[in-house]
Amino acid sequence: MKNSKKTILLVDDEEDILEFLSYNLEKEGYNVLKASDGKSGLEIAKKHIPDLILLDVMMPEMDGITVCEKLRAIDSLDSTFIVFLTARSEEYSELAGFTSGADDYVTKPIKPRLLISRIEAILRRSKGDRISDQEIRIDDLVINKTTHQIFYKSTEVHLAKKEFNLLYLLMTVPGKVFSREDIISEVWNDAYVGDRTIDVHVRKIREKIGNRYIRTIKGVGYKFNI
Repeated sequence: MKNSKKTILLVDDEEDILEFLSYNLEKEGYNVLKASDGKSGLEIAKKHIPDLILLDVMMPEMDGITVCEKLRAIDSLDSTFIVFLTARSEEYSELAGFTSGADDYVTKPIKPRLLISRIEAILRRSKGDRISDQEIRIDDLVINKTTHQIFYKSTEVHLAKKEFNLLYLLMTVPGKVFSREDIISEVWNDAYVGDRTIDVHVRKIREKIGNRYIRTIKGVGYKFNI
């Protein structure tokens, strides 16, 4: 099957959730590993190096935030995507999740088709087809740092210099959340700019390429969606 080479580790203390998710993921051709607590999840992750980890936030003894932080400290798991599963929808959970190193966030109750689509999108992040160190192609968007050109659906788009540099930064690592501090450091060379300045630049980019590509992570910054 098409996804037979992709391995997903499920970490959740609820047995029915593990069975429900593993059934739907295996049906799609994924190789599924399971852990019912954070400690065993860490051990399985280190041993098998999964492509993606679905990690419950609210677990006894070692919660998902702590597990995520420990996973991100393991060099061999640098390329592993981490997606939180949680019934909590408060902004705190999302903020804490991204701060600890998560790549995405899915709330319960989980809809199988939506989850599968989200997983497929995350695992496609490596498809950001970098033609050279200066050009990046993702879906209908092409950005070339050498020629300072952007094409969206084959039509050239014109952005101001800072807008161009901001978009290029986000596209270099699709899915990564860039904090406002990261953006100021890379785009404005640590010059003093207010949050409003970044927001205005993002708004102008969205006016040219639509809203689907750049996602706002409240309290943190921005990331490029795939």
